[in-house]
Amino acid sequence: MNQPEAGGESSGTVATQSGTSGKEEVSSGHGFGTAPVFLASISTILGAVLFLRFGYAVANVGMVGALMIVLLGHLVTLPTALAISEIATNRRVEGGGEYFIISRSFGRTIGATIGIGLYLSQAISVAFYMIAFAEAFRPLAPMFENWTGYAFDPRWISLPASVALILLVLTRGADIGVKALWGIVAILGLSLALFFAGGPVAPVAGAAPGQSVVWGGIQGGDSFMLVFAIVFPAFTGMTAGVGLSGDLKNPRRSIPLGVLSATLVGLVVYVAVVVKLALSASGEMLANEPLAMARIALWGPIVPIGLGCAALSSAIGSILVAPRTMQALGGDQVLPSQPLNRFLASGRGANNEPRNATLVTSVVALMTIAGGSIDFVARIVSMFFMVTYGSLCAISFLEHFASRPSYRPSFRSRWYLSLLGALLCLLMMFQMDPGFAILSIVAMIGIYVWLRSSKGWQGDLAEIFRGVMTQTTRFFQIQLQRSASSANAGEWRPNLISVSEHTFERSSPLQLLTWICRRQGLGTYLHLIRGRLNQETFRQSEHMVPRLVELASARHSALVVDTIVSPSLRTALAQAFQMPSVTGKEHNATLFEFAGNEDDAAVDELRDGCSLAWDSHISPLVLRHGERFFGSRRDIHIWLTWHDYDNAPLMILLAYILLGHPDWSEAEIRIFAAFPQSEVAEQQRRLIDLIETGRLPISVKNLRIIPTDEAVDFDHLVASLSSGADFVMLGFVRDRLKAKGNALLRRHPALADVLFVSATERIEIE
Repeated sequence: MNQPEAGGESSGTVATQSGTSGKEEVSSGHGFGTAPVFLASISTILGAVLFLRFGYAVANVGMVGALMIVLLGHLVTLPTALAISEIATNRRVEGGGEYFIISRSFGRTIGATIGIGLYLSQAISVAFYMIAFAEAFRPLAPMFENWTGYAFDPRWISLPASVALILLVLTRGADIGVKALWGIVAILGLSLALFFAGGPVAPVAGAAPGQSVVWGGIQGGDSFMLVFAIVFPAFTGMTAGVGLSGDLKNPRRSIPLGVLSATLVGLVVYVAVVVKLALSASGEMLANEPLAMARIALWGPIVPIGLGCAALSSAIGSILVAPRTMQALGGDQVLPSQPLNRFLASGRGANNEPRNATLVTSVVALMTIAGGSIDFVARIVSMFFMVTYGSLCAISFLEHFASRPSYRPSFRSRWYLSLLGALLCLLMMFQMDPGFAILSIVAMIGIYVWLRSSKGWQGDLAEIFRGVMTQTTRFFQIQLQRSASSANAGEWRPNLISVSEHTFERSSPLQLLTWICRRQGLGTYLHLIRGRLNQETFRQSEHMVPRLVELASARHSALVVDTIVSPSLRTALAQAFQMPSVTGKEHNATLFEFAGNEDDAAVDELRDGCSLAWDSHISPLVLRHGERFFGSRRDIHIWLTWHDYDNAPLMILLAYILLGHPDWSEAEIRIFAAFPQSEVAEQQRRLIDLIETGRLPISVKNLRIIPTDEAVDFDHLVASLSSGADFVMLGFVRDRLKAKGNALLRRHPALADVLFVSATERIEIE
């Protein structure tokens, strides 16, 4: 599937791969190594939530409960980290990070749907982290209020700081942001070290420190799932470094190494912080003091400083990543107008800095900060992150299931871990907040529908889905073939094949196959190209297949269509009859066709094909079609005679299948049975019993038994009763076709569209 590269033509990305050495030489953006991926991820993992809400978590669910939250969170993030590492080592990951991975795996429609939600999450995260940065100045609020006489408002800090950060990134680019991460992460590490070096806080009311929060939380505390929902944003930072993919020298190495190492380091720190909090302070203090870590630390002021650095580093990670996602969306022509796409996809300088996308992201972030409370938006953001992580895990699982030869990652996760991550993401969305989970899904469905309608994009099926369908089809084909020998005769369903060279001149045969194969039937249609197989005819057949697919799609047909090159109809049938159908089972019926004014040579070839079908134990069906194209599709007449009564079950089943199609939903089946006078009573009882026990939608009043003898003009009888019918079925057998030749198939010229049916196997209707 050909798609535009993320970032458009100006992406500044060139990838060359040596076919002999297998080494990849890449010139991309800034050419960063692994360190920026690790720094961006770890600084977001060890972010504001760690400092502000982990004490709350320990207080409400206890140390054991908090450790369970950490474990549950990493059951989502670890499979995602493994999935990203796997995908990144299989292909060149360009600008756009997670969006690039998803869109190149699921296709641009689904990828863009998730990408828009992912971008909004990343952009609004800038505001979230900058508001948390302002909270680091909360201990100075009393002094500020005494000095100015105004109540402290965090926006007085967050807005100017955000503007300063934005100007820094706009003027200096990602390079200065990555350099700043080194210093910020160093201060963050120092603050955590001094926290762990601190001792227990004096007990409250004589209680031993942490006594009430080791095994359980405080009385009347919040529920486990509510605490998990509040703490979960702490676990969403491990993919922050993936957004720098377009600026990495070797993404296949840097992304797995940086993401996995940051995730594992974060896990160790989370566990250590939970244990330290539980053993160093009482539940009451942890519940009532958001910055309880400052009371525990060896030097208390370092914790607000660490909080500020954590929030600032997370904001830097988001302000670097979100514009690159937006730039990739613009490069893929996702947004409403072409000028807007070009504006956002363009980059500045040799490093392709997404300056325009950064400006848009800055506006989104500043508007969110100015709005004050972001509780509503923050809950939506968590849901979009869950969708993104679930998608990444699903991609990994589907790739394992699809088993595509082109999927050869140098790092491999395990399919069951990816499946676990995908299912947990879906489950936890509804456990955290069912209302917002539904709202997020509805929003993404709306984006998907908008993309399909406004862009004209269809539900493009990426190679991963084709591989999954191939594997699924392969499995069921094998199972169907293995079970074919034990199939019940009463479970007969048409497995039709048709070979014709008149595909584009005659509509009736393909239409009849479409009706029969809508639900109960299976059909293969082969367009015959007469001649010997050579380069020219092979190329002709390849060019013909898209036309056949388009023709079948226009009729909403469930047929498998293809071409066959052969010197004659007989040799084409000989090849087709020996090949199994798409289900792996043998064909049990074949449809021939000819026009009412066809010359005898064509009918002779058709009769020869019927003989080949009988020899192959395949039921031949011969459609003689005229100009009425099945009329108003309200009357189906079935004619039974004493010569071919064994064809009756097959004829009735085919008529019943036709009634199941909407085009024939208002039709009625009428059965006319011509038998000698002496057999009339017996055959009438037999047919009534067949209709009733077989639960067939045929009224007994539409069953007519006609006594015949030598004096009856059968041809005149059929013409008088069925000349106005939309579709007529007549039985025939091999001996009579051989004896009467073409005249048998040309019989009853007054009828419009006629299907001659001959059953080669005994079919029971029970």
